[in-house]
Amino acid sequence: MMRNLTFLEVGENELSGTLPTSHFNLSSLLILECIGNQLHGELPTNIGFTIPSLKMLNLASNNFTGLIPITLLNHTALGFIAFGYNSFTGRVPYDFRNFHNLNWLDIAHNYLEGDINFIATLVNCSQLDTLQLGPNHISAKLPESVANLSTSLESFLIVDTPISGEIPKGITNLNNLELLSLGGCKLTGSLPQDFGKLSKLVVLHLYSNELKGRIPSSLSNLTLLSELSLKENLLEGSIPPSLGNCQSLLYLNLSYNELNGTLGNELFEGPASFIELYLHHNHLEGSLPSTMSKQGRLEILKLSNNKFSGVIPDGLRYCSNLQNLFMDGNSFHGNIPSSLSSLAGLQQVDFSQNNLSGPIPAFFSKFPNLYYLNLSYNNFEGRVPTSSLFANESAVFVAGNSRLCGGIKQLQLPKCNENKSRKKINLIIICSLVGLVATAIGGVGIYLSCTKNKKTPLLRGSMIGNVTMKVSYDMLLKATAGFSSENLIGTGSFGSVFKGILDGKTVAVKVLNLQRHGASKSFIAECNTLRNVRHRNLLGIITACSSIDFQRNDFRALVYEFMPHGSLDKWLSGVDGNMSLAQRVDVAIDVAQALSYLHHECETPIVHCDLKPSNILLDNDMVAHVGDFGLARILTQPRHPNQSSTIGIRGTIGYAAPEYGLGSEPSTSGDVYSYGILLLELITGKSPTASMFNDGYNLHEHAEAALPDQVLQIVDPSLEEDNLTEEAEDPRVVQDELQRRVECVTAVISVGVSCSNHLPQERMKIVDTISRLQSARDNLLNARNRRNLPARGARG
Repeated sequence: MMRNLTFLEVGENELSGTLPTSHFNLSSLLILECIGNQLHGELPTNIGFTIPSLKMLNLASNNFTGLIPITLLNHTALGFIAFGYNSFTGRVPYDFRNFHNLNWLDIAHNYLEGDINFIATLVNCSQLDTLQLGPNHISAKLPESVANLSTSLESFLIVDTPISGEIPKGITNLNNLELLSLGGCKLTGSLPQDFGKLSKLVVLHLYSNELKGRIPSSLSNLTLLSELSLKENLLEGSIPPSLGNCQSLLYLNLSYNELNGTLGNELFEGPASFIELYLHHNHLEGSLPSTMSKQGRLEILKLSNNKFSGVIPDGLRYCSNLQNLFMDGNSFHGNIPSSLSSLAGLQQVDFSQNNLSGPIPAFFSKFPNLYYLNLSYNNFEGRVPTSSLFANESAVFVAGNSRLCGGIKQLQLPKCNENKSRKKINLIIICSLVGLVATAIGGVGIYLSCTKNKKTPLLRGSMIGNVTMKVSYDMLLKATAGFSSENLIGTGSFGSVFKGILDGKTVAVKVLNLQRHGASKSFIAECNTLRNVRHRNLLGIITACSSIDFQRNDFRALVYEFMPHGSLDKWLSGVDGNMSLAQRVDVAIDVAQALSYLHHECETPIVHCDLKPSNILLDNDMVAHVGDFGLARILTQPRHPNQSSTIGIRGTIGYAAPEYGLGSEPSTSGDVYSYGILLLELITGKSPTASMFNDGYNLHEHAEAALPDQVLQIVDPSLEEDNLTEEAEDPRVVQDELQRRVECVTAVISVGVSCSNHLPQERMKIVDTISRLQSARDNLLNARNRRNLPARGARG
């Protein structure tokens, strides 16, 4: 009703719902700003005609969907357009040539499509200072017209967007740029050699492209540069020592390239004062310069997987703020300097895969914040401490050090007072294990293609028939002894599960708590999903009960086949016992076959949406069954994995696919992501929400970093299921068994990493996982069959 209203700002609140259409009829409105709320819905198509005077339209960081109205191009007086962090789809508005007052255009973090050549229409926007275009689905080559954008441009951002081509040489004409981010694209070619012209640059992100050539030495002219990320490219040559002259440089990431040569003293003795330095996964060599001691502000230092040699510099003690120190996968030798005892702020330390020797310093047990210490595959000797950090087997890794003894029993090291003959036997076994890690690199990742129409072979376990029992509330009351606490076997999000005897058959009765929001919807979803679905690896509903006979309140329950060995999460935590490697691979195959059936063999694809260990149940033969379909979605039509959704995040934190957090619709690729995390948890024994996974470090990265030759460092310690020396005196049999285990573990972790890829389109197809895992299991069981050991069966 405020016809003269010119300014409406409601940003950074918790407003929800849709924008009232009447707001778009306020003809006097100059500024409409709603950033950072929970608004949704689509914009009216006639927005370009109803608010003719609009100069600022800021709808960023909401949940808007649909198309950006083409009539918006009538608002040529607009100076500020911000649609970032929403779920807009369709084509990018493509013609901005008449927007002479435009200074801010942000359409990043949407699902927009089209050709990036529309940038050419922005050349006339002489006041443009901020241009943010990605992530989106915009494609084509980065046009040369970028070089003709306004010299007023301060921020230019296109990330995680499939644009290709080379970086235009003329981009250095944009001499007022402060932020240039073109990371996560498909750019090729080399870096412009005159990047140093961009003297006002503060942030330069060109990570995750296919850039080649050398790092321009002219970057040393960028005295204001604070962040430089060139990781995950194909850059070669040495690191320009002159980068140390960038006096404001705090964050330098050159990891995952083809860089070589040594680290010059100049890199660390100049005015640059690094806080985070990532040089891992290159071909750098030589010893570390003594000038590294001048980096007193350094918090993260990653030098992993290079060719560094020499001793660990004593000068690291002066890096008093150091929290994460990764030097694994190099050729460092000598002792760990006692001077490092001053680095009390350390949280993660990895010295594995080097040639270090001497005793394990006791000072590690005194660091209050240290939660990860990896000393595996070195030449350490002597007694392993047992106090503090060393009492936690999930925090300390010492495998592959043949002269260590003591420690907690979970580390499975020999006692320090054992007789010489026993030590000799252990030495042979451990040395064999070290050799196998080196030889396993070329023998893993077996791949057998499986066509979509190929029948999945039957496994053990029976399939519930299409039998529907008619039950009443009184029958279930009697079957569970009045829903007594003695028969309570579990609780979930929407109810409790009781064990009962119904018609002579042991069943599990899931009683819905209708006071919980969403419980009725969950009941309907599970009934609709599994009413006509039958598969040996799906938990079968025997019947569903819905009545209004109990205290005039609705009563709803689902009756399932009873799973005597409970849920998978209890086994992984050790509550119900330990599972062998063969059993875990069998479970992985069972679950994959269930998902393959839901995704590809049902008349209409079904997405589970909540795959996790607590929803995997084990029958009497340890055959896995996928249960709990309360969040399942029947796909009535094919959906793109990035298609937007208004239903909110589906699934459980840690297992839910990352695109769900951005509002994407449930998809089969989302289930594949959850399955990948499940595989990694099966082998590592670590939950994706474990305390060690924080600040962007997750289970996927933890597993990926161990491939292909460090997998034994991350496997669940309980997987050492057999005492090989007691069952086979021939060392060759022991070695063969160990090698097959390494190959099997590596294959499963490889599949898990592929399935849990951040990008949906890069995840492995579920039908392909089955053949990979079956091959790994068969290879493992070849040795087991020769020794007549069982493949299935519970171990308490």
